[in-house]
Amino acid sequence: MEDVTDIVFRHVVSEAARPDVFFTEFTNTESFCHPEGIHSVRGRLTFSEDEQPMVAHIWGDKPEQFRETSIQLAKMGFKGIDLNMGCPVANVAKKGKGSGLILRPDVAAEIIQATKAGGLPVSVKTRLGYYEIDEWKDWLKHVFEQDIANLSIHLRTRKEMSKVDAHWELIEAIKNLRDEIAPNTLLTINGDIPDRKTGLELAEKYGIDGVMIGRGIFHNPFAFEKEPREHTSKELLDLLRLHLSLFNKYEKDEIRQFKSLRRFFKIYVRGIRGASELRHQLMNTQSIAEARALLDEFEAQMDEDVKIEL
Repeated sequence: MEDVTDIVFRHVVSEAARPDVFFTEFTNTESFCHPEGIHSVRGRLTFSEDEQPMVAHIWGDKPEQFRETSIQLAKMGFKGIDLNMGCPVANVAKKGKGSGLILRPDVAAEIIQATKAGGLPVSVKTRLGYYEIDEWKDWLKHVFEQDIANLSIHLRTRKEMSKVDAHWELIEAIKNLRDEIAPNTLLTINGDIPDRKTGLELAEKYGIDGVMIGRGIFHNPFAFEKEPREHTSKELLDLLRLHLSLFNKYEKDEIRQFKSLRRFFKIYVRGIRGASELRHQLMNTQSIAEARALLDEFEAQMDEDVKIEL
């Protein structure tokens, strides 16, 4: 996820409950291939060996740039490359990138084939269609025909964004299409999957190969637990402290302003008396030291460790 799944947050999630595979943030291939632009995006590709297998998530619309990027990503030690053909944001999609590639199937195919130059497994992250749900049949058939390692399908159209429920009712039909066209391609489902347990139930019911959890991690940082259990407010605050420490640890590898942390506070501070005020105060902090001091003061006054319903 953009501005979310950096090396810092991935390590927080790993501490809470590790997934099987990690993906980087979006990295623009045009910037990656530019002699100056590479410096602005390199932090997005920072990872540590304890995170493996790591998959680089890239976007753009120039096949030759995907070819060059794929070769360099292989040298950097990534285990796979994921092509973004699903981002619904207007300034991406309307330029024919992200989900805009759904309307440019020939270019999408060229990009997939070009990315294979790096020798890594190539996967595609996309949506059911651009405007209408019925687009999925022709679009996904086309993608399956490209001989990819994995298809991750967000079960909504670009037009739907995340405003409607994910179309789980189409999983069986999509799986049948995969079996017919590309039985060796793994099928991963995304959309409204809150945790590992729900994902495994879907996998067993429909015979799919995996599930992807994105926004659900904001609601439950323990979403990937193999044995779900109750968690407390103290555990969430401990994860916030870890997040702050890791931000310091990796600041030389991934230069980000402190304010980028603010989007994460709501994950950890909730469900307890005074949570709203603490979040407000944290949003006004300007440094790691200030945030830690607020946490120290708040926890010193906590009269109970509340179980949180995630």
